[in-house]
Amino acid sequence: METILHSIWPIIRDGLPTTIFLTLGLLGVGLLLGFPIAFAQVYGYRPLRWFCKAYEQLFRGIPALVLILIFHSGLARSFHVLLPTFMSALIALGLRSSAYQSQIFRGAIQSVNPGQMVAARSMGMSRWQAILHIMLPQAFRLSIPPWTNEYSSVLKDTSLASAIGVIEMMKKTTLLMPTVQYREGARWILLLLMVTALLFLVLTYAGNWGLGVLERQLRLPGFEVGGKVKR
Repeated sequence: METILHSIWPIIRDGLPTTIFLTLGLLGVGLLLGFPIAFAQVYGYRPLRWFCKAYEQLFRGIPALVLILIFHSGLARSFHVLLPTFMSALIALGLRSSAYQSQIFRGAIQSVNPGQMVAARSMGMSRWQAILHIMLPQAFRLSIPPWTNEYSSVLKDTSLASAIGVIEMMKKTTLLMPTVQYREGARWILLLLMVTALLFLVLTYAGNWGLGVLERQLRLPGFEVGGKVKR
């Protein structure tokens, strides 16, 4: 029992910060790429819309683990481009998140009443002024509820980074399992895994709670988002 208690602290000390940093990085990459893609899909010219649609379908269609291995092992062995493990996971999962986030933002943009664009133009605004000052601020607010779903998905996807050696919570847990089994017995492995699962659960609900607070602070009366982009 003493060994299992000592094993929990390294998971929190070494694995938890990496999981948090990776989650925030993935959401940041997804946001920086996803919103321009959504903007182009709604307001761009046809060739640009086709390109963004192909991008979105490509990265939503490839499994996350396959993407991680492509950017880590595939580039290293085929083109001798060796990326650090954390960077490989950040790029692979970040591109995947950007594809999902683009659909969240696209749906939010399209959910804004188009009559507001007409009203803005009738008041003398140009098309781009109406988009920047009327349409997009509302779209950002409307995207928060479905964005909580993306946060939860990205957080859970970070565990896949353990496949290439990123020391996040899942990897730290698997590294500790032989020690726990040797000193305490195999029956304690389940408890170790349950602790890791609980940490993921706490992070999920903490993040969703924070986004819920942000949504309530920025909510526009009379506006709601109908659904979420699900995987």
